[in-house]
Amino acid sequence: MMNIKPIRTKDDYKAVMVRISELTSSDPDALPDNEFDELEILTALADVYENGHYKNEATDPVIGH
Repeated sequence: MMNIKPIRTKDDYKAVMVRISELTSSDPDALPDNEFDELEILTALADVYENGHYKNEATDPVIGH
């Protein structure tokens, strides 16, 4: 289990993405409870970081992009 902390830098984000990749490389339903909890927390942290650092433009429903 990685030391979970806020994602403040791109390096923090990259480390979290590597760990998420490790945890999801096999069947996430087969993860022990502590690793599944870790995955859930890391994906929530990554989501917050992405929403704050990457522009997420809504698609135009008329033209589809």
